[in-house]
Amino acid sequence: MSKPTKFSNFVKSRSPSSKKNDKTRDCKDKTSGQTGIIYDERMVEHQCLWDPNYPECPERFTRVLERCREYGLVQRCVDIQPRKATSEELLKLHTPDRIELLKGTDGSPDAEALEAISSGYDAIYIHPSTNELALLAAGSTVEIVDAILDGKVQNGMAIVRPPGHHAMKSEYCGYCFFNNVAIAAQHALDNKGVERILIVDWDVHHGQATQQMFYDDPRVLYFSVHRYEHGAFWPNLRESDFHYIGSGAGKGFNVNVPLNKTKMGNADYLAIWHQLLLPLAYEFQPELIIISAGYDAALGCFEFRPDLVLVSSGFDSALGDEKGEMEITPACYSHLTSSLMGLAQGKLAIVLEGGYCLKSLAEGAALTLRTLLGDPCPIISKVDEPSLSIQQSVLSAIYVLRPFWKCLQFQGRFDVSKVGSKKEGTYFVPSVTFEGSDVKPTTFATRNCYPVQNRDTINLLDQRLDKLIKETSLAVPKHRLCFVYDERMASHRNVNEPGHPERPARITSIYQKLLEYGVLDRCYRLDARDATREELLWLHKADYIDEIAVTAGKKQSTLNQLERQYGSIFICPDTYSAALLSAGSSLQIVESILSGESRSGIGVIRPPGHHAECDEAYGFCFFNNTALAAKYAIEIHQLERILIIDWDVHHGNGIQRMFEEDPRVLYVSLHRLDIFPLKPEESDCNVTGTGSGAGYTVNIAWPKVRYAKTQTGLSGLSNVFDRGMGDTEYLAAFQQIIMPIAYQYDPQLVLVAAGFDAAQGDPLGGCKITPEGYGQMTNMLSSLAQGRVAILLEGGYNLDSISHSMTMCAKALLGDPLPTPRFEPLNPAAVSTIQRVVSHQQSYWSSLRFHIDLPEGDVLPPCEVNKKLLSIEEQLEQLQLESSAASNEEPETITEGCVLLLEASGVTEAPPPKTLQEFLLLQENIEAMTQGKLYSVVPLSWCPHLEEHVRPDDDTIHWGLQTPCSICQDRSENWVCLSCYQVNCGRFVAGHMKEHHNTSGHSLVLSFSDLSVWCYECDSYVDNKAIYSVKNRLHLEKFGEPLPSAMFG
Repeated sequence: MSKPTKFSNFVKSRSPSSKKNDKTRDCKDKTSGQTGIIYDERMVEHQCLWDPNYPECPERFTRVLERCREYGLVQRCVDIQPRKATSEELLKLHTPDRIELLKGTDGSPDAEALEAISSGYDAIYIHPSTNELALLAAGSTVEIVDAILDGKVQNGMAIVRPPGHHAMKSEYCGYCFFNNVAIAAQHALDNKGVERILIVDWDVHHGQATQQMFYDDPRVLYFSVHRYEHGAFWPNLRESDFHYIGSGAGKGFNVNVPLNKTKMGNADYLAIWHQLLLPLAYEFQPELIIISAGYDAALGCFEFRPDLVLVSSGFDSALGDEKGEMEITPACYSHLTSSLMGLAQGKLAIVLEGGYCLKSLAEGAALTLRTLLGDPCPIISKVDEPSLSIQQSVLSAIYVLRPFWKCLQFQGRFDVSKVGSKKEGTYFVPSVTFEGSDVKPTTFATRNCYPVQNRDTINLLDQRLDKLIKETSLAVPKHRLCFVYDERMASHRNVNEPGHPERPARITSIYQKLLEYGVLDRCYRLDARDATREELLWLHKADYIDEIAVTAGKKQSTLNQLERQYGSIFICPDTYSAALLSAGSSLQIVESILSGESRSGIGVIRPPGHHAECDEAYGFCFFNNTALAAKYAIEIHQLERILIIDWDVHHGNGIQRMFEEDPRVLYVSLHRLDIFPLKPEESDCNVTGTGSGAGYTVNIAWPKVRYAKTQTGLSGLSNVFDRGMGDTEYLAAFQQIIMPIAYQYDPQLVLVAAGFDAAQGDPLGGCKITPEGYGQMTNMLSSLAQGRVAILLEGGYNLDSISHSMTMCAKALLGDPLPTPRFEPLNPAAVSTIQRVVSHQQSYWSSLRFHIDLPEGDVLPPCEVNKKLLSIEEQLEQLQLESSAASNEEPETITEGCVLLLEASGVTEAPPPKTLQEFLLLQENIEAMTQGKLYSVVPLSWCPHLEEHVRPDDDTIHWGLQTPCSICQDRSENWVCLSCYQVNCGRFVAGHMKEHHNTSGHSLVLSFSDLSVWCYECDSYVDNKAIYSVKNRLHLEKFGEPLPSAMFG
């Protein structure tokens, strides 16, 4: 049939010198590290004195610890000593008055006073120990992050309370006093040289305070998934919606995925991870990941009362949580965690926040810690179609974010003015709806302000949780990774062409690299064995087996004649024995995994197999190793669902044909369409299987990519360059196609036909996947099938590339920290290929529902600052007075509770007022304000236009108090624009500054008369340190002295 191909000259002429695998070498000695844990038993002391049924209770802490101890997890962790946060750490993000107010309650015996103070804040109770424990929670979070960044542990969990991520700069909120996660993140940025932090907030409540603290900071990517219901769900803020994406330099680095319906489950959260979080995370390439781990997205939770406050980052999305009304199972948190462990070289901190169904909270937190410790992810029930609501939320987020991220390019674009010509279901137009309220109460309920489940509901949820827990297998095999290698497989060689790329050195070089990197010392070695004739007959015809068998020991001259019957095959006297060993060794690995002896395995085997047909040797292959391994699992272990991932750059025609009608095997191949075996009718994206196997064949067929590039300095001269697919494109295929389908399929075993000829430097593949790219793909697959993954060598012909790549796959299966993969802009041909695959597969897989068209241009209203009506007390509390700051006096509070605390301390008469604040606190003045006879105006402490609309002032800009209006030349009441420093008159003269805003879009202006700053977009005064420098210039000119230094922080 085909003549033997001469490869020697081809390899010499085409094989580029492989790029140095610097990242792989750097991680040579980096092995799976320990997991840290931090907690303090004193945290049980924080409790509500006046309402024993309050949901944020000590049992949240004790039940989590108890469950972790029952599983033996705490004993496996490294204890990190808790500590209190320092004043310096707190002042980075919180105002001195809030710190001092809480300090003033320390040890107070007066419950009535503490309740009165608490009533001034949304969902807060203060206990005599709250200050100490809030300091401990914040300091312990910093400490676990330090331990990770200092290399003491690889990852860690902080089991702390009170929680933190609702705590704003100058306001307690939602059970939170100090923002634990934000303080730790700021500490890492300021003191540890970290430049990129990913904060993932999976609590069912939006972490509005964490968002505010990093809203303009591109060093922090904040990603929140939370119940929203168009603002009807707490915290009822406009800024919790999808179109609030950051400001200034931080624009695009704030991601909100609002859940506008209840009952969201595993499928919905996994879709968010695959379609949005993971693409962004791999492009962002964080150096540290912090998860605000709320477990309150719970199945079975009934409606949340609007006056109830819950922490935003807890386990309140978990099954059974009465406040979340979501349906995430405890096991799903393990998968959400595992998918992030391949990033940031494994530097991952889990920080406990919410979660109020105690059984679900404890189980979810324990399974999360178990994942950090390296145990396999439990099986989750079959994943169904993501809900329509989550599709809309994800698409809306993609729409506003895609101008800022190269990875979000899979949705088409259309002119919204021509929407009438679009077919229904092929497009989506995002919109903003707010059904909440901007009005803030003057006081907040402190008792009976939460839903209470009836006993029947509790019993039903307990039964469901007990059933889930009982059915969740947490078995951990004795050996994490087994491997097979036998030098006898190197006896198969091309006698006539020693330089042939499929040469013995392929497996010997891999073996030596595994040895060099210390991988083999941590593996369980299996003995290689021959496949039996009965096993071969599962997939190969008897005549063909006999035909190959008779080659054993034949003269080479006879074998040379036989070679010509096959395509791209060489045969030597030892070929048959090597082929039997290669196939049998694949079965050995599967047996070790399915018998529970090993979790995963690697097969350093040859000859390869995925091209071998049932009756024909083909493409260097004789017996189809990977296919036989799948068939072994079906015949011997009665498996019903096996996933085969074939990432060899050549299409695995043999595997596909053997299972194209069998739904028990899902075959996914990533390959180039334009190279061997050159059968697009079998390997193109539209080939999806036949009969009952329709939809169980997925071909991701890359086209040959060529583009013109003009040479610098050579006008009009252009050359054509190949741009093969690399880490970015393969990871995108995993996120957009493979992992969504895999979770829906729910495999019991994952087999990888691991050809490494798509690696950088391969002489045949023309692609450029790095070893770390292969490691990341392996890490993703390891969350499936309880980690039952077998990597079986197929192709790959650059010895340096294949040895480093297989080593990185092995390290991924061992749980070692992985280097960051290479990220480049997506190849447009890869985008179109992935879109084609989705179009052909989405009728079979409901998880592929996100590739529809989104509008060009901006169809959304501008973001609005959440304007709330403040009570008089709150206005006074938020007042920042220069006099008190300058004198360094401790700030006062105006709540009734403070009066009661003074009385409890024996202070019956207050000294005369010395400051404006003290004057306003006088009872007669409070009454005057209440009656409308005295007014105070409190500016916003932040607005979203500060970064974009405040230009730094410098001496080159000439303006001052005597500068007239640029239009009418009036000097009586002028303002200066903080964007362009044009001076214009106010509304009581001719309103030229307002006109300037209307024409220029500049929002922020500074008054010459009282140095106040007005934002036209927010329709409010603003007071923020970002504008103090220009204020200081006017203050000097007006009063002859600078602003008090305390104002500059």
